[in-house]
Amino acid sequence: MSDLAHTASAGAARAYHLDHEPHPENGTALGFWMYLMSDCLIFAALFATWGVLGRSYAGGPGGAELFDLKLVALNTAFLLLSSITFGFAMLRKQLNDKGGTLVWLAVTGLFGLAFLAVELYEFHHLIHEGAGPQSSAAMSAFFALVGTHGLHVTFGSVWLVVLMVQIAKHGLIHENRRRLMCLSMFWHFLDVVWIGVFTFVYLMGVL
Repeated sequence: MSDLAHTASAGAARAYHLDHEPHPENGTALGFWMYLMSDCLIFAALFATWGVLGRSYAGGPGGAELFDLKLVALNTAFLLLSSITFGFAMLRKQLNDKGGTLVWLAVTGLFGLAFLAVELYEFHHLIHEGAGPQSSAAMSAFFALVGTHGLHVTFGSVWLVVLMVQIAKHGLIHENRRRLMCLSMFWHFLDVVWIGVFTFVYLMGVL
């Protein structure tokens, strides 16, 4: 009789634990949202720095002479298209289509790499023209803001490759679905930040 009571007690304790344990997916989502909010503060500070120093070219050429809007528009198209293809990957994930998810993630990664390649070309061109980060306060603020965004895209691309390996190995299990959702939020966040960069740094810099 005591064994039955002990078993029932253990079962009740286990049921209570399962009912009241923290939900990892909710904790992950909350933690990732907190990270994105901290990233917002970083970019807000960088945008504010550009707002203060964005016209201080130390007598050198300004944004109208330095920035190539056609090149920047092409780069913007790469990043926006990568956001769309990531959306397609999420749709294939909802249909439990592992192959389709991987294909669209690969396309997203290619657009991300194209964005980084154009950005590196732009940095090289500016430095070659004597407009490096040490040339003026404005260019220091420019390289800090755009470079920080580029580092985020680089990190996102590495994360994308690692996640693709995990999906190829383990499939669309619950953990990989959660990771996909977090990466999706991060990638779309970078798109929103870039729209701000394109508008306030490039367009207003040229005007």
